[in-house]
Amino acid sequence: METTRFSPGDLIEARGREWVVLPSPAEGLLNIRPLSGSEADAQVIAPALERMPVRPARFETPKLDQLDTQDAARLLSDGLRLSLRRGAGPFRSAAHLGVEPRAYQLVPLMMGLKLTTVRLLIADDVGIGKTIEAGIIIREMLDRGIVDRFSVLCPPHLVDQWVTELAEKFDVEAVAVTSSKARSLERGLPAAQSLFEAYPYTVVSLDYIKADSRRAEFTRACPALVIVDEAHACVGGEKGKHQRYELLQRLAEDERRHLLLLTATPHSGDEAAFDRLLGLIHPDFAAGPTGADENSRTRYARRLAQHFVQRRRADITEGGWDERRTFPKHNVDDEGFTLVGDFLQFQEDVLDYCMAVTDRAGVDQRRRRLAFWGTLALMRCVGSSAAAAASALRNRLGGLAEEESIEPIVLDEDDGLLDEGDIEPATAIEDSEERAALDTLIKTAGKLDARRDEDPKIKALLKRLKPLLKDNVKPVIFCRFIATAEALGEVLKGAWPKHEIAVVTGRLTPEERRARVDATEPFDNRILVATDCLSEGINLQSLFDAVIHYDLSWNPTRHQQREGRVNRFGQQSDNVWSVTMFGENSAIDGAVLGVILRKAEAIRKATGVSVPMPEDSEGITAALMQAMLLRRGGSRAQRVFDFGGAPERLEAKWRDAEENAKASRARYAQGAMRPEEVLPEWRAMRALNGGPSEVGRFTDRALKRIGTGLETKGSLLLAHLDHLPEPMKDRLEARGLHGTRRIAFEDNPLPGVMHVGRVHPLVATLAETLTEGALDPQGSAIANPLGRAGVWRTRSVSQMSTLLLLRLRFKLVTSGRSASLMLAEEATGLAFGGTKTEAIREGLDALTLLETEAAGNIVERVRQTRLEQAIARLPGYENAIRTFAEARGQALSTDHLRLTDAARGGATVVVTPVLPADVIGLYVLLPEDE
Repeated sequence: METTRFSPGDLIEARGREWVVLPSPAEGLLNIRPLSGSEADAQVIAPALERMPVRPARFETPKLDQLDTQDAARLLSDGLRLSLRRGAGPFRSAAHLGVEPRAYQLVPLMMGLKLTTVRLLIADDVGIGKTIEAGIIIREMLDRGIVDRFSVLCPPHLVDQWVTELAEKFDVEAVAVTSSKARSLERGLPAAQSLFEAYPYTVVSLDYIKADSRRAEFTRACPALVIVDEAHACVGGEKGKHQRYELLQRLAEDERRHLLLLTATPHSGDEAAFDRLLGLIHPDFAAGPTGADENSRTRYARRLAQHFVQRRRADITEGGWDERRTFPKHNVDDEGFTLVGDFLQFQEDVLDYCMAVTDRAGVDQRRRRLAFWGTLALMRCVGSSAAAAASALRNRLGGLAEEESIEPIVLDEDDGLLDEGDIEPATAIEDSEERAALDTLIKTAGKLDARRDEDPKIKALLKRLKPLLKDNVKPVIFCRFIATAEALGEVLKGAWPKHEIAVVTGRLTPEERRARVDATEPFDNRILVATDCLSEGINLQSLFDAVIHYDLSWNPTRHQQREGRVNRFGQQSDNVWSVTMFGENSAIDGAVLGVILRKAEAIRKATGVSVPMPEDSEGITAALMQAMLLRRGGSRAQRVFDFGGAPERLEAKWRDAEENAKASRARYAQGAMRPEEVLPEWRAMRALNGGPSEVGRFTDRALKRIGTGLETKGSLLLAHLDHLPEPMKDRLEARGLHGTRRIAFEDNPLPGVMHVGRVHPLVATLAETLTEGALDPQGSAIANPLGRAGVWRTRSVSQMSTLLLLRLRFKLVTSGRSASLMLAEEATGLAFGGTKTEAIREGLDALTLLETEAAGNIVERVRQTRLEQAIARLPGYENAIRTFAEARGQALSTDHLRLTDAARGGATVVVTPVLPADVIGLYVLLPEDE
């Protein structure tokens, strides 16, 4: 017996229910989704093995016993629209996005759509939205069927943030692969199966995956799409970076592999590292232009511009994108303080002690370097707080430390050290002569720590905080060391007992840090004290709007990262503040400002981009030591120490970094996409998918339908999730949603308010539950499922009109780089006047007829009669439905073609309707006076 062949979009009957056929994985198999189910319910069957034959089916039209109210009609229309996830528009990912992207954030996606293999270096400034830009590309490639697996590689402190962002903003449930979690993921897997094969979506710690054995396994099982966050941390010359670069190089060797590289600092002044980064996109880019003439450089720049996007905030706010309100005004200020009395003397005593240690090192270069690092480490702690100084001095008694363990902490390197870098470093003690001096310094530090109310630095902070807190500013105070943060937390709790004061340090696990930050949400008056374990990994813009650098970072990039936690896309305060504190007569603060921070800031102002500190630890050490000693007396410094020209070499490297930044900006400025090419597509996407007003309208009506409703409390909306029916409540609790939540439908909520967008679990659960209940009343999760028909009077029509709520299915055939067949769906409408069979309104315009409030009641007998007549007219509408569906397919094909033209290349897409269309709802609208 010959088996019937089915195509994507066809309706079939199998296993006692109706299904929609999706693109199938192989000949003889059918990938099917229940007609009243979601994507998660899809399964693959073999028709030849089924007990009952698989047969064609036809979607049932509304029936006489499905009469309901106008509110039910509006709920079904909005619910159908919001529940569909396979949109037919040119941006296939749009229906899955839980964030409303800004127009400029579509540029990387549109650049990627024209590439046979997507290889992009996204180097936008901190806070512009690189994660959102990468997430849109991931979602689009999944929805287009270009890839079915991906991995994000990132530093360990960013793993949880990526997992959260993918789930909340892009409807992708990825698993975290770290040293602590990999074993549990591998448990139960066959020996020959990699966890990267078992779990299609992974976020992987770079520190975990860089080991030799794991690199080999990952390379073998690596997905077709790899995203590398903080990519600049993978191309340097250090051992860890060399291992990471070797991994990426092996992955990039596969010319078919899609690769997204994300970094806010693509060019650190190290030309070799930058060339390696570009070489991951294509080996030709690593060598630069093939010739020295202007034409060669122009050709090289044009080709690279297809793969490289780098924008400053000024490019967004002043570059024709109409984004002047996207980012808050950034108010930057310094807060100097003067050390006096015992606090000044203590710093001088510690520096004298350090100089003596360095002097005793003699000509032994290893001891001398270690003495330098020990001096800087101790002075860092002394400059931070008496509590940190006491801890560091006690740690020094623990024995000899290695230069390699001190250097990254002193220089605030971020190569995966944010979790442990806030511990006061154990420096070094080599002989018993130091013991007495150390004991004296430790006692002094302890006494000063007990006099915190006299500390000039703490007094300056409290003075600066008073006007900020009075203006309801919510600050994050960044400290360098755990002891400082904990001591400062105690001071602030005493100064502002009615404020919620949270302290987050490396003593907490990443999960505990996030929980402690989230716990501040209910409090309007909040202050967060944190070490640099929070300078990356947790975005704070929804809860805080100011950063105070209580301790200077010795890495200018770290200052940018701290500020980027609050000064970023999604910050709702009109203003954000950054305050840098420093001791005006502090030897250590003055040295850092002069040698590192002021130079980096001058380069940023001159070039428009931030440049990391040059990789010259010897030069930095010497320059800082020289700067500290010169502040105490230049003759003594020159007499005791000979730095061998290292400070001058560092100065030259800073100048080189500035020139390289200027050349890079001119050479690699992104010009592949112009605003006028992107803005129309962005506006069309917003209109097609339903924005915040539609989502809010539906959510409010849906909750009222099931008996809960939203509560208005002042300017806030409260959703009581525990009052939902049990099946819905269980679904939300599985996503961590329960209790009463403050919500907002705009994607820029106030601090402490949960954004509810179209793919938020609450909206998705309501839309799917109500729509499925209407299509399958017997299996409804609520007691009063929606009906699919209605009759009412309205002022929106002047004659009896019939409105059809339609679900159109389309086949999308992609040609070009790879032929593929996809299924898309769209909720739409047609309206007919009187008994005529030509439509008088089409699409979303027809569905607006549902919104005008009903003008009066109609007796049940008349409603039944009117509906019976409308059902009888349905066959006469088939030609109009067909004509509309075909025209809609042609319009969608044109939209896809227009996007391809805007991206200057890529595959073409032909959209054709699958008929007959599904009539989901049937409504008769009568004039008010009839």
